[in-house]
Amino acid sequence: MNNQNLSEQEIIRREKLAELQQLGINAYPAPLYPVNTTAATIKASYRGEENKADFADVCLAGRIMSIRDMGKASFAVLQDSSGKIQLYVRRDDIAPAEDKTLYDKVWKHLIDMGDIVGVKGFVFTTRTGEISIHVRELSLLSKALRPLPVVKEKEGETFDAVTDPEFRYRQRYADLIVNPHVREVFVRRSKMINSMRDFLNERGALEVDTPVLQSIPGGAAAKPFITHHNALDVPFYLRIANELYLKRLIVGGFDWVYEFSRNFRNEGMDRTHNPEFTILEFYVAYKDYLWMMETTEQMLENAALVVNGTTKATVGETEIDFKAPYRRISIYEAIREFTGADVSGLDEAALADLCRKLHIHVEKSMGKGKLIDEIFSETCEHHFVQPTFIIDYPVEMSPLTKKHRTAAGLVERFELIINGKEIANAYSELNDPIDQRERFEDQVRLMERGDDEAMFIDHDFLRALEYGMPPTSGIGIGIDRLSMLLTNQPSIQDVLLFPQMRPEKS
Repeated sequence: MNNQNLSEQEIIRREKLAELQQLGINAYPAPLYPVNTTAATIKASYRGEENKADFADVCLAGRIMSIRDMGKASFAVLQDSSGKIQLYVRRDDIAPAEDKTLYDKVWKHLIDMGDIVGVKGFVFTTRTGEISIHVRELSLLSKALRPLPVVKEKEGETFDAVTDPEFRYRQRYADLIVNPHVREVFVRRSKMINSMRDFLNERGALEVDTPVLQSIPGGAAAKPFITHHNALDVPFYLRIANELYLKRLIVGGFDWVYEFSRNFRNEGMDRTHNPEFTILEFYVAYKDYLWMMETTEQMLENAALVVNGTTKATVGETEIDFKAPYRRISIYEAIREFTGADVSGLDEAALADLCRKLHIHVEKSMGKGKLIDEIFSETCEHHFVQPTFIIDYPVEMSPLTKKHRTAAGLVERFELIINGKEIANAYSELNDPIDQRERFEDQVRLMERGDDEAMFIDHDFLRALEYGMPPTSGIGIGIDRLSMLLTNQPSIQDVLLFPQMRPEKS
């Protein structure tokens, strides 16, 4: 790298690396290092004289976060994956009597904040009562050539953290180093996913994998990303949903299948939308959307307990309770409650007029279903803060859903709304191949009107239905949005390790 592109500190660190090499010290040695404990384990288990012998020979590795030089000795803070612990480094301990280079030259001059080191020694408590490691042996494991962002702390409390979102999302690796609480968000996200996986596995569900590259982007109303398959010389799409493949497996004889799926939708970005996102979808034979509501609220109540130890989660200044059961209200009733309008009998023209009266933007491509969806989204959705099932949608909004068993013009569908946002979408699945073909054809007509989110006809899926699919219920649960709720994060970018961003300017 041209030094003209480096900061002064980066140039100095490269000069230090050269000095280390001249001293015969490998700044990037082989990866094996005999770690036998962690900072958190020491802090949780060390009890002074009571069990001092158990901590007479500890070995751990981590990143140097600060150094305080005191002449012939130094204090430093080492951070590993579990937390931070203080080091006490004395010249006479880590350097042979005839050669003080290791301490005076290497430790005091060439080791920087951010460097990764390994230490061996014993645990003791300082006069100020802080559990520390008295270092007997020190090894440089990786020289950091770029300085860390400065984080100011006092008495163990951070008072000047790195908060710039542009930096944090673009350089997540540095964000995780200097903001340890960020790591905890992703630990809790993993616990949430594992709790949901355990919930399904314990009930006999089978985890499967379905294609990410699809010849037809089916299973949702969304705009896809398009790519090209060179070997086959045909266009392919990154999946917008895995629904139709999971239903094929129900046709094939599996009774309960699920997948944590990475999906892609070429649409807008905001604090609750990212073009690449994670969704849990599962499908169960011989069940309906009523059963699915009960199962969903049980699963989410359990997830909240696993992640937070309680069914309640604080989201901003709001407390949300995931304890079952959840309120149920039809979409027509919700619209009537918040607008005073009964849309159940309105045709497309009347719905468009109502949208204009409500100051909702209308486009020619919008059919009846899209207009009702816009009315609900703009006037109702944000009112539902506690978990609520919005049920019984009009058939025009739900091309993959079974018609309602008692209410003409409706389908057996629900969306779960929490904190004003959709978290899950579920149906009693449509398994009538003739009805499904007609619904797909309706979508094609919407596509011809300019609706770029309308569904394609998936002829292979229709063929699968013609073999016979048992009565089935299915659901998709937004993992990223659920993570936001259970970890109290204001933006979807805060629960994605590497969110999409514009390329950096050179």
